[in-house]
Amino acid sequence: MSNLSNKGGGADNDHQHAGHDHDGEHVHDGDHRHAAGDDHHHDHGGAGHVHAPANFGKAFAIGITLNTALVVAEAVYGYLGNSTALMADAGHNLSDVFGLLVAWAASIVSKRAPSGRFTYGLRGSSILAALANAVFLLVATGAIGWESIQRFKDPEPIAGVTVMVVAAVGILINGATALLFASGRKGDINIRGAFLHMAGDAAVSAGVVVSSALILWTGRLWLDPAMSLVICAVILWSTWGLLRSSVGMSLSAVPEGVELGAVRSFLADRPGVAAIHDLHVWPISTTETAMTCHLVMPAGHPGDDFLMEAARVLKERYKIGHATLQIEIDENNACALAPDSVV
Repeated sequence: MSNLSNKGGGADNDHQHAGHDHDGEHVHDGDHRHAAGDDHHHDHGGAGHVHAPANFGKAFAIGITLNTALVVAEAVYGYLGNSTALMADAGHNLSDVFGLLVAWAASIVSKRAPSGRFTYGLRGSSILAALANAVFLLVATGAIGWESIQRFKDPEPIAGVTVMVVAAVGILINGATALLFASGRKGDINIRGAFLHMAGDAAVSAGVVVSSALILWTGRLWLDPAMSLVICAVILWSTWGLLRSSVGMSLSAVPEGVELGAVRSFLADRPGVAAIHDLHVWPISTTETAMTCHLVMPAGHPGDDFLMEAARVLKERYKIGHATLQIEIDENNACALAPDSVV
């Protein structure tokens, strides 16, 4: 099948999915006439299609400042008080400070306008930040676990009251910081990572308070490294979902909130559609999803109303804000399916 540009230019390979290079929800027909399919109704230029994530700059600044102070306090008093649980929490909080810095940087960079080279801007940086956060946590967990195991061999007394007071402060700081990110945790995995870290830290600090109280009550020193291992388990549990989601996004997997089968059925059931192929859905950031698909429509181009309605439903029902549909007239002459195509 031959595809001509809308200016009558040279041929284009439709399996390159030219729609990937458009910053907006554009829809193409078989001859590459560009029909409006975006929910902006062409009121904006290319940069106007950027759906910037909510601004959590103030939350990041406050969270980083408070947690840096907490890390210093926990490290100092954990060392002086001989508590691996408190030092473990300090190490965890330090990784979270780095994580918050990375997430904040990504939230800023992701708002940059598209360019000739980065046609979606740098919105994918938010995915890399979420992945980096997960890796930070795993590295910190390994270090904490190793130190805790070593402490089982030679447990030492701790300054229980001091440790409890510092950990209690940690509960307040981490809990307050988590609340700063609570409103964005459902719509952005990058913000969700920050929220989960802070909420998890509050729970971990609570665990340190409990272990210190138990040691003061029972005198059993092994409870301190034991609580450190419990902390490791909490970190791993809270990190697994973030790691899985961020790895999937970085590999262009279908976003977790999108049911590919439902999208396929919706497109295949549109009036005049005889078949579909080359359906691809992938994240372009932690908050935005793109899609391309070829529709075989023997009756010919369905008109702009068809395309506008399809784009609207994809946006509202499936959260796909950047949709590209290519119309093919003759199924027998349609381009051969690529090996990695999804029918």
